[in-house]
Amino acid sequence: LSPLPPQRPGMPPGSRMPMAGMQVGPPGAPPYGAASPMRPGLPQAMMDPFRKRLLTPQAQPPMAPQRRGVKRRKMADKVLPQRAYMDLLAFERKLDQTIARKRMEIQEAIKKPLTQKRKLRIYISNTFTPAKEEGEGGERVASWELRVEGKLLEDPSKQKRKFSSFFKSLVIELDKELYGPDNHLVEWHRLPTTQETDGFQVKRPGDVNVKCTLLLMLDHQPPQYKLDPRLARLLGVHTQTRASIMQALWLYIKHNKLQDSHEKEYINCNRYFRQIFNCVRMRFSEIPMKLAGLLQHPDPIIINHTISVDPNDQKKTACYDIDVEVDDPLKAQMSNFLASTTNQQEIASLDAKIHETIESINQLKTQRDFMLSFSNNPQDFIQEWIKSQRRDLKIITDVIGNPEEERRAEFYQQPWAQEAVGRHIFAKVQQRRQELEQVLGIRLT
Repeated sequence: LSPLPPQRPGMPPGSRMPMAGMQVGPPGAPPYGAASPMRPGLPQAMMDPFRKRLLTPQAQPPMAPQRRGVKRRKMADKVLPQRAYMDLLAFERKLDQTIARKRMEIQEAIKKPLTQKRKLRIYISNTFTPAKEEGEGGERVASWELRVEGKLLEDPSKQKRKFSSFFKSLVIELDKELYGPDNHLVEWHRLPTTQETDGFQVKRPGDVNVKCTLLLMLDHQPPQYKLDPRLARLLGVHTQTRASIMQALWLYIKHNKLQDSHEKEYINCNRYFRQIFNCVRMRFSEIPMKLAGLLQHPDPIIINHTISVDPNDQKKTACYDIDVEVDDPLKAQMSNFLASTTNQQEIASLDAKIHETIESINQLKTQRDFMLSFSNNPQDFIQEWIKSQRRDLKIITDVIGNPEEERRAEFYQQPWAQEAVGRHIFAKVQQRRQELEQVLGIRLT
């Protein structure tokens, strides 16, 4: 055999350096490392699945959800009835976009207060207990007991709200002439530790009819404020939340073109604003501070009632209906929809089933192509199959070059062999020189 071609410094053993502009490999064959020629009589689309089938399948990591659809679309290119499948994928994309848009709309809607107006019916009744004689049992002093209760009308929610949860405070003002200036007020105010109750009871001694006034302060969520009468007439808003008042104020400024055309952060006050805000010009950032002095607590609900001690009036109950705002039941359903993962788990399981179905279809198609190509031309198919296996083996084992050709003497009689030998000898000389320099500690010139 001829000597091995020279090795270039830094090149791994067994590698070769081709000549510039010359083809490496046997005549008529493609250069080493180039793409393999297409098998005669078989289309490339048919051979690729065949080669893929013969390789040992390797375990793949689980795919991320966002890439699952991409893989299914790639696999669909290899499936025979792909038109219907691609139409389904397009429909699925539209459905996913619609669901994502609806979820975003629900998230934005939950951030805003969703309330509904309901009727709260207040029941006011009283009982009278007459004084007993000394020999009889019971109380010796006549007394009456006032009860204030209530409930929502047509309440669809399963959890019934306590009556006290609708109010921030409740004040019962009795006749000052009968009970004096120090004992004529009965007050209840909400505290962080307050326990909710279904009603209020007030018991006092007395045997005559008593006029009383009930002051009910609703607990608005978010808080509401009463506007200054001048600003209320200007904006058409009496009692509203701070955000609604700011929105109404901005609409008035925009409608009357009070924003400065050159300095957008300033407002040029008209004669009404000058009377209310006491300034000719102000910044937008100054509005909340100036508006705070014009906001007041909303007016309480006032109910005048007479506590009767007449036995014939004991069974009579006074009823009053007031409007209250309660949470929209749809808000709880929307929150549950966003927090629920049942639909996502179901979609993930269906995606897995689709993936498995496409895999099985792809495998069946590959087997069909394999058998079909073998039945058309068995001899050429076996030869091409052997060549394909040889190429695959070379890729798997990382073999460089062509061992079958390199073991023949003709391989080393090609024009590039002489230059390759010279380069190999030169590389060996340079390697030996470096070793001597390291051993002797000198630099040879």
